Amino acid sequence: MPIPRSVRSLAAAAAAVLALSACGSDYPLGDAQREAAENSTSTLSGILSGSGSSAQGPAMDAWIAGFGTINPKVQVQYSPDGSGAGRNALLAGAVDFAGSDAYLQEEELGKAREVCGPNGAMDIPAYISPIAVAFNLPGIDSLNLDAPTIAAIFRGDIETWSDPAIAGQNPGVALPDIRVTPVSRADDSGTTENFTEYLHEAAPQAWPDSPSGTWPGNLGGENAQGNAGVVSTVTRTEGAVTYADDSVIDDSMGTVNLRVGEEYVPISADGAAIAVEQAKRVPNRGPHDIALQLDRTTTAPGAYPLVLVSYQIYCSGYEDSETVELVKAFGEYVISDEGQAASEDAAKSAPLPESLADEARAAVESITTLP
Repeated sequence: MPIPRSVRSLAAAAAAVLALSACGSDYPLGDAQREAAENSTSTLSGILSGSGSSAQGPAMDAWIAGFGTINPKVQVQYSPDGSGAGRNALLAGAVDFAGSDAYLQEEELGKAREVCGPNGAMDIPAYISPIAVAFNLPGIDSLNLDAPTIAAIFRGDIETWSDPAIAGQNPGVALPDIRVTPVSRADDSGTTENFTEYLHEAAPQAWPDSPSGTWPGNLGGENAQGNAGVVSTVTRTEGAVTYADDSVIDDSMGTVNLRVGEEYVPISADGAAIAVEQAKRVPNRGPHDIALQLDRTTTAPGAYPLVLVSYQIYCSGYEDSETVELVKAFGEYVISDEGQAASEDAAKSAPLPESLADEARAAVESITTLP
């Protein structure tokens, strides 16, 4: 039986009340939202709760702000606790939607039917971003590396930046003879799952471990919580290297150009979009589930295959019509041209390809009230 909304939303509603009490206003986005409320004709109101991907964090802030000016009586609460935490919260009935950098797995699909009704939940692409391999080497802005070399760096097999495997791909670059410090995510992370999937598929001999949101415990280096945590660690540690959503990488860090076919491709939203266009749908899913299987070994010109497709995961049905109305309105805004432009401006993301956006709109529209 689906968990009643009153139970599912208790924690989120309590948090929202505290947040609103703390700011002393019905318009937590400030004067812009107050002015929008005074001029808005929207009758939509209520609280929508979500949790999950920290990679979606900057985009989510932009989506909440944009949606709030259109529907100023709606409060969207989102906690960037990590993709695994977000999926767990949805499957526990604690939030209305999850943000996740990895689609639901088979076991999770079964659990979703207990919370979301017989048709379970659906993965809807909302955010496309390249994952940067970023490092702290003063005076070096970029390095060319292939997947086997990146794998060796993160396994600890390459210990110094002057190693011949790095130097051979970067002639003319004065590489320092300092120690490499790999920094990984401490939390269950969709970014980690995408990164390890890339390494496993593009360099299977160098990275035999199966893709996982949890970093292999037998490897050394340092770890930190969230995208912001690993970036902060690298920023203060000369010789450190990590993987993180491109939106959180600043100009103080260098980034890796990936070997794709016979060329080295720099990180970019355009390169990520080209890679996503090569993706195929994961088979044997629901009619509106848009889980994508990325081709990490593509040689398409300009493609950057270390890419993250982040999903918003919604129930296919909710117990009350108010939640359905809120979910559909917010979901439609996120994948609209306006929502995707807001994400691009805030988080350097790539807009959804038109065909994918059409499928996503149809999926959101299919959400219904449970009988």
